[in-house]
Amino acid sequence: MKLFVGLGNPGAKYAQNRHNIGFMAMDEIARDHGFSPWRAKFQGQVADGRLGGQKVALLKPETFMNLSGQSVNAAMQFYKIDPSDVTVFHDELDLAPAKCRVKMGGGHAGHNGLRSIHQHIGADYQRVRMGIGHPGHKDRVAAYVLHDFAKSDAEWLDDVLRGCGDGAPHLADGDNGKFMNAVALRVNPNHSAPKETAKPAKQPTQKQAKDDVPAPTDNRSAMQKLMDKFNR
Repeated sequence: MKLFVGLGNPGAKYAQNRHNIGFMAMDEIARDHGFSPWRAKFQGQVADGRLGGQKVALLKPETFMNLSGQSVNAAMQFYKIDPSDVTVFHDELDLAPAKCRVKMGGGHAGHNGLRSIHQHIGADYQRVRMGIGHPGHKDRVAAYVLHDFAKSDAEWLDDVLRGCGDGAPHLADGDNGKFMNAVALRVNPNHSAPKETAKPAKQPTQKQAKDDVPAPTDNRSAMQKLMDKFNR
């Protein structure tokens, strides 16, 4: 049993905020893989289904970001799972937009949702860090994450979310590399390993070139050939 958690704040007011990219990822995975309808449970919204060979519960805590750990802990207790079975999708200021990285354990880097989860279950859970970029100064962070994505972000955001949906079965099965490849293929579908440059055809040597010239056709009659032989 795996628990995927998307972080965000509940309500239409926050639905398109940068801080809610985790909620968006859960919605995409649920749609793509035919999960059950969302229902209220564990102080949040839960949907059940399967990804790859794993049974998975998707959770969107509705405690507001700063108390996300309460909801995550309640779900863990119900499903009787360990922190290592939990993967948290969240916005990441320290990654450029459209970048996505998987990380096990570590600090919360000031993210209030992760801070709350640390307090309730410890740090030994997996995270999917979804880059949203940085506003440039720490004093602008709160307003930045609680502001809607710009219209110019729509294309890459859709690609990242679709990539999360594509790669979710790999993530559930523990293949983080394939998950990140799935996201990368959506974000940059034309990227591929450089092809080997074809070697130019080898130029023929002077002798080969001479040998390759066809001999001229002799259309003379037998009599003409005989006469030409004696006229030399």
